Amino acid sequence: MNAKDLRIVFMGTPEFAATSLKRLAAEGYNIVAVVTSVDKPAGRGQRLHQSDVKIAAAELGLPVLQPEKLRAEEFVGAMRQLAPDLGIVIAFRMLPEVIWSMPRLGTFNLHASLLPQYRGAAPINWAIINGETQTGVTTFLLNSEIDKGAIIDQTAIDIADDDNVGTIYDKLMHIGADLVIDTVEKVASGNYTPIGQMHIDEATLKPAPKIFKEDCLIDWTATGKRIVDLIRGLSPYPAAWTYIHRPEGEPTTCKITAARFEPSAGNAPAGTVTTDGKSWLGVQCADGRVLIEQLQMAGKRSMSIREALAGWRDAADCIMK
Repeated sequence: MNAKDLRIVFMGTPEFAATSLKRLAAEGYNIVAVVTSVDKPAGRGQRLHQSDVKIAAAELGLPVLQPEKLRAEEFVGAMRQLAPDLGIVIAFRMLPEVIWSMPRLGTFNLHASLLPQYRGAAPINWAIINGETQTGVTTFLLNSEIDKGAIIDQTAIDIADDDNVGTIYDKLMHIGADLVIDTVEKVASGNYTPIGQMHIDEATLKPAPKIFKEDCLIDWTATGKRIVDLIRGLSPYPAAWTYIHRPEGEPTTCKITAARFEPSAGNAPAGTVTTDGKSWLGVQCADGRVLIEQLQMAGKRSMSIREALAGWRDAADCIMK
C-alpha cells in the first residue's frame, strides 16, 4: 500500500512531537486527525495554554481532538469514525488498548532513547546523567506495557562532552522526524521485522523515571565527572542545584546549568569554594574541583560566573552542600 494513502491519526503534545507532525504534513502524508492534551491555564494570568501540537495542527489546517479521558465513549466513537490505518504517538499519555489497537496496522511510538535502555519519562536526561556517549531514537509498536512494544527501527547519535539536554533534545527532535517518516514507509510496505522486548532481563537495563527536585541536588562528595554529567543532564531544565551556606544568614539555593571538571590533588572538604572573585569559581569535589560557568541564584536571572561574581563579594567564604 502507498504510505501516503494511509489514514493516520497523530497523537502528541510538546514541540518534540510537533516537529514530526509538521514533517509528515510537509511530505504529503494523510493525517486525518490530531489528538493532543486539553488546553491548560498557565502563567501569571492563568490564560489557557495550547500545546505545541495543537498550534501546529491549527497552522496545518488539521482537525484536532482534545479528550479529557481517553476511554470516554465520545472519543472512542470519534476515533472509530476516523477509521485509522495507523496511529503515531510521540510524547503523549499512556493509551488504553481500545485506542492503540484500533488502527488496522497498529500504533507506533517514537521514544527518545535506544530501547530497551532508558524506558520511562526522562530518557534524554538520564542518558546524559549516567555519562552515556551515545543515545538515539526508537520507533516501536504499542502494547499494554510502557515502552516495551516490539521495536521497528532505531537511529543512534553520539553524545559529545559539551552536549546537554537542550542540545540532544534538538538533535533527537529532528532525527526523530526522519525516523517517523521511515517507519511509516516500512509499516505501509510491511517490509520490516519487529524485534520483541518482552523477554529481556530487566536487571540489564537502565531506567529513565520522571525527575523530581531531590534528583537534581548536587552531591559535592561525588567525582567531578559525575557532578558535571548531572549538571549537563539537567540543563537547561529542570537544572541541577545546590545549597550555598554563607558566613552569615540563612542558606540560599543556586541552580547550576554549565560547568567543567578540573582534576587536582587538593584535599579541601567537599563543597569548599575557591575563586579569584572576578572570572572563575571552583567547588571542591571527590577528585578535584568543578568550575562553575553558568548559574542562577534564587530569585535572580541566569548569569555567567563572571557576571555573578561582580555582585557576590563573600563567594570565597561560602560552602556548597
